Amino acid sequence: MSSGADYIPRPGHGAAWLTGASAGIGKAVAMRLVADGWTVYVTARSEEKLREMAEGSGGKIIVAPGDVTDPEAMADIVARIEADHGLALAILNAGVYIPMTAQEFNVEDAKKHFDVNLQGVVNGLVPAMQGMLAKNRGCLALVASVAGYRGLPKAGAYGATKAALINMAEALAYNLYPEGVRISLICPGFVETDATSVNDFDMPFLMQTDEAAKRIVEGLKTKKFEITFPRRFSFMLKAFRLLPAKWYIALGRKAMGMDKD
Repeated sequence: MSSGADYIPRPGHGAAWLTGASAGIGKAVAMRLVADGWTVYVTARSEEKLREMAEGSGGKIIVAPGDVTDPEAMADIVARIEADHGLALAILNAGVYIPMTAQEFNVEDAKKHFDVNLQGVVNGLVPAMQGMLAKNRGCLALVASVAGYRGLPKAGAYGATKAALINMAEALAYNLYPEGVRISLICPGFVETDATSVNDFDMPFLMQTDEAAKRIVEGLKTKKFEITFPRRFSFMLKAFRLLPAKWYIALGRKAMGMDKD
């Protein structure tokens, strides 16, 4: 049996499934997958937006509306894909971002992050993973963020969910690879979307949505475990993981202009 670490999903292997597909990075990724010949099942809460995406796709975009916080709905979608085409690639992209300082941090908004960004991924991951394990082939891609590398201002809840996804992907790889299933981790930096438009600070190395989608789709054609970009920003944050927390926080406060004279 070949290692899942070496598996590269191709359109001839089955269909792709993408959550969080109605806007931003998700929508751009769906369009690139279709251009590469994939049949793509797109999932989001807004059926109307998904149907608009499907128009003119020649049947290559198949609408599968649903809320990622509903585990039964996610299981039903996966069962439908497996029955119709077989699931070869699952990109679990749905997420929310609500910036919060310590003073603004609250239970309700923190729970939204955990329900969508973490549990919402698990709800889709479990049925997709079970189906791929049964076939000994497939690729699971979890969309995390460079915010999961170290704590960033106003991202206490968001970054926590992304750090959990990074850990989850690494942990699952141990058992998935021997079974022919690949798991990939996607860690974008700042991308110009509706989510990041709420930020009131300069976002270094800000990337356009189409370029981010290109990096993701091209990355999935390689054997990389982690697809992260922009590289300079990602490597910088990874290097910061070597710093003691006290130094890192002090450096971050200074860079963000948070220390007043």
